[in-house]
Amino acid sequence: QVQLVESGGGLVQAGGSLRLSCAASGLTFSNYAVGWFRQAPGEEREFVAAIKWGSASLVYADSVKGRFTISLDKAKNMVALQMNSLEPEDTAVYYCAAGVFVTGWETPAKYNYWGQGTQVTVSS
Repeated sequence: QVQLVESGGGLVQAGGSLRLSCAASGLTFSNYAVGWFRQAPGEEREFVAAIKWGSASLVYADSVKGRFTISLDKAKNMVALQMNSLEPEDTAVYYCAAGVFVTGWETPAKYNYWGQGTQVTVSS
């Protein structure tokens, strides 16, 4: 049974940093595309970043480019999202997801497995 578990969310002031982690059981991240998405209240789920085929490809949403970094720790089978220079607009529940596909990084429906989410709140 596949399970993804996010951790590392919390409350931080604008300009601060947080590091989210996503641990997997039942699958090996290096064999999947792994993405981070976020969803604010009343909003649709939004693509944040993705890593594919064991770090061979990385992609970021324009809104987080240069501030967020996604990485894969193969030994721990864990994907991290380092978030720097956080802004109040980054406030959301953050989800990690995994799937097997060639194109469509930004499309939630492409991902087969999802974690339960972790809350990130950035105060101004």
